[in-house]
Amino acid sequence: MAGVSTATGAMSSLLCKLATLLTNEYKLLAGVHKQIEFLQRELSSMQVLLERLADMEEKLDTTAKDWRGKVRDLSYDIEDCIDRFMDRLGSGEAKRGFMKRTAHRLRTLWARHDIATQIKDLKARVIEESQRRDRYKLDESCYTPPQIVEVDPRITALYDDVSGLVAIDGPVKDIDSLLMDEKEMQLKVVAIVGSGGLGKTTLAMEVYRKIGGDFQYRASVSVSRTLDLENLLKDILSQIDKDAYGECQSEGWRF
Repeated sequence: MAGVSTATGAMSSLLCKLATLLTNEYKLLAGVHKQIEFLQRELSSMQVLLERLADMEEKLDTTAKDWRGKVRDLSYDIEDCIDRFMDRLGSGEAKRGFMKRTAHRLRTLWARHDIATQIKDLKARVIEESQRRDRYKLDESCYTPPQIVEVDPRITALYDDVSGLVAIDGPVKDIDSLLMDEKEMQLKVVAIVGSGGLGKTTLAMEVYRKIGGDFQYRASVSVSRTLDLENLLKDILSQIDKDAYGECQSEGWRF
């Protein structure tokens, strides 16, 4: 079945159908439109949590698994209800003439009342699962605290005072002029090369300290020979947008 997965049940396809149901193509009774909008919001939030639970399958307790199972079953029940309604109501009402459109609405009036009753019952079940979600504190159980990374002591040396270094002012000015040349305002890459121990990193950090304030977004990262791309991207994000980084950590985003 398209749109069905072991992690989220029928959530993906269901949310698409709810969105379709909210279009003008399907004329709903008063009040039903808002109830379907409510279902759409709540189920979207539940889908996010289901995906997060799937990422920590081995750590789930019986309470979380029970909630997940009930929500997946609920998604199947709601989808079945929507499918039956769409089938009974048909589509293309907007393309009919006035008389045919009126006759069609009269013929499908019972179906509209029926969906209103079923949506009300399903909404009650969704509210119940939302309340259980809060009681069980499932969102908190999925929270992954920021990892504490040990900093190589040698890295701190990069931020030491460089005023005592000999002949660093000249290279700093040279790199500064390359990066800040207003005649060439485009993406630039400047490589500092040389044998080990010449102070390449120290020079780069001094340039960063000197002109970094001229940029709205900036980040300084150290890349080892064994590249960990995800941690590298998180390091950059933590420096350019702390709010986005916090959201990334709390919601368990993956890069």
